[in-house]
Amino acid sequence: MELFKRLLFSLRMLHDHCHTLKTICNITPNNQQLIDISPKILQQQGIEILILDFDGVLASHGEIYPARELRNWLYLCVEIFGARNIFILSNKPLVKRIDYFKQHYPGIRYVKEVKKKPYPNGLQKIISLTKKSPKSLMLVDDRLLTGCLAASIANVPVTYISKPYVCISKQPISELFFISLRFLENRLIRLYCK
Repeated sequence: MELFKRLLFSLRMLHDHCHTLKTICNITPNNQQLIDISPKILQQQGIEILILDFDGVLASHGEIYPARELRNWLYLCVEIFGARNIFILSNKPLVKRIDYFKQHYPGIRYVKEVKKKPYPNGLQKIISLTKKSPKSLMLVDDRLLTGCLAASIANVPVTYISKPYVCISKQPISELFFISLRFLENRLIRLYCK
């Protein structure tokens, strides 16, 4: 039932935020990954709070730890933004993931006990916790009708990951499902938002 409600909410909000989502599709390079994004450039652009999705952005779907190649990138983010200004906002806040960040990146906060994206509650919670302007936040997400839509609703800048981490050999059913969802989201936005 909750999944159905989120789907209806997404479709209603798609109408209101169509232009923003289409712009995100049009300006994002085809193969953009998190490792391609410079934390220093984000800081120079006025970003003070960095918010990262997990599945697809930090690792392939269902993984517990960030991709090995991102570990130094995360340490650089901590150096630039400060650990207290980095958040993980995932629709799957697994205890093992939270424990991993507590152990390896103390201070980075995992947002939990909020309605799942595309509801903007997680972003609104971060705005409330940090007392920062929405425009000084940056969400990095790989889904147009969840994270990117939530950012649009909350008036938070978003960076779209167009080449998410995927490992079909480990999670074939869920990865193929999410590959299909991402494709359908992109097509829906391009066709519906003219």
